[in-house]
Amino acid sequence: MDDATPPAVRVRRATADDAAEVLRLRQIMLDSLRAPGHPAPADWQAAALPGLRRRLACPDGDFAAFVTEHPAGGGLLGSLAVGTVDYRIGGPGDPLGARGHVFSVATDPDARRRGHARACVGALLAWFRERGVVQAGLSASPEAEPLYTSLGFTRRPQPEMRLTL
Repeated sequence: MDDATPPAVRVRRATADDAAEVLRLRQIMLDSLRAPGHPAPADWQAAALPGLRRRLACPDGDFAAFVTEHPAGGGLLGSLAVGTVDYRIGGPGDPLGARGHVFSVATDPDARRRGHARACVGALLAWFRERGVVQAGLSASPEAEPLYTSLGFTRRPQPEMRLTL
């Protein structure tokens, strides 16, 4: 390997010990989507931390986060991709009804353009396949769309509606 070749990015499954760093990276992602002049609500991370720790401590569940270490070290994470497997009634082309949803893909600004997000999303897609998922969806920002397109995702119109409870 010459000096111009970056070292391979190593991905691992996040654990409960990573929860605070996962939330830090999630905040980076949320900040990138937030309209100027709309500050983030205070203290949401403290309320989210216990539930996230419980989910990350359950390796056999339908929730997973894959992370890379930050190139600078110091216990920081460089990137993450989080996903869930949801059950839908099976149908043609998807008899098991297992659907994957990708969310909270984020990379620390100091670790960008080094393959971290690609490696994390790739590990998440492999995890989906191990669970019989044949379709996965996500919402993409315009900046992230080229990454997802290169991984095979296609844009399609969604008739989804949402209700906040």
